[in-house]
Amino acid sequence: MILYERGLLELETPVVGVVPEFMADACGELDPRRGDVTFRMLLAHSSGLPAYEKLFLKAQSRDGLLRAAFTTSLSTNPGTHAEYSDIGFITLGAALERIAGESLDLFCQREIFGPLAMTHTTFNPPVGTRAQIPPTADERPESECGAGAPARENSEEKPPQGAAHSTFRQRIIQGEVQDENASVLGGVAGHAGLFSTAEDLARFAHAMLHGGRPILLRETVALFTRRESAPPGTSRALGWDTPSAPSQSGQYFGPRSFGHLGYTGTSLWIDPDRKVSITLLTNRTWPDCANQAIKQVRPKFHDAIMAALENDPLIQ
Repeated sequence: MILYERGLLELETPVVGVVPEFMADACGELDPRRGDVTFRMLLAHSSGLPAYEKLFLKAQSRDGLLRAAFTTSLSTNPGTHAEYSDIGFITLGAALERIAGESLDLFCQREIFGPLAMTHTTFNPPVGTRAQIPPTADERPESECGAGAPARENSEEKPPQGAAHSTFRQRIIQGEVQDENASVLGGVAGHAGLFSTAEDLARFAHAMLHGGRPILLRETVALFTRRESAPPGTSRALGWDTPSAPSQSGQYFGPRSFGHLGYTGTSLWIDPDRKVSITLLTNRTWPDCANQAIKQVRPKFHDAIMAALENDPLIQ
């Protein structure tokens, strides 16, 4: 949103204009469809890229993993299907770094976290603070945790049946990014790695509820949080999601609401008409990363808060 406002990011610009490596697949074959993928498609998860790939199994460095992401084959034609894609947001994050001329963590600290006084929000928390952060994964070989790819936002699909749990780092993951791909990327990525508190996220949401001040213009926030008209049936906005039916946001968030979920049990939903934001930070993946109970808890949590605010007699 910030780069768009400054005229540095055009939504209809092809991704290959910033990331020329994106034009070929992993076999080096040129796919003309890839030239049609725009930044709007990456933001709206309609690029045709798959939801998830275990890139960390074939790439041991940041550059190697980015190359693997850039060359991941399309699973559908661009612009025809909306599906949350980690690969798309890894690519987006790297492209934004190239446009900004600096890493995501430095840019976000100066342009977002600092101005909004989000003092406890960071990538790669200092080692001394990690004991205060709930663990998110048990990658010890002897653990019996379930396995799987990152949750698919609203659906939060269960892991593949019979898959072994991740032992990639062979330790308990606490105070470092849970996502293995983001770990190889050094903990700073477009799809994962940010740590925060409910209070800091409330500060961010407060800015969004007040037209983006002091970091954005009202028109920019409206553009990026409005549901896309294509592909048909999508619930996606630009970088955001909107309530669907049924929705993890519950039944009370209005039609102009926007939000997002996170794999480890995090979510932020914002209703600009009611001037309400709700942050939920849980460690769903600990100790059992196959646990899907959050799908029942989250909408009830949202409904209870919204009903209480409206003094609804349904609240018990």
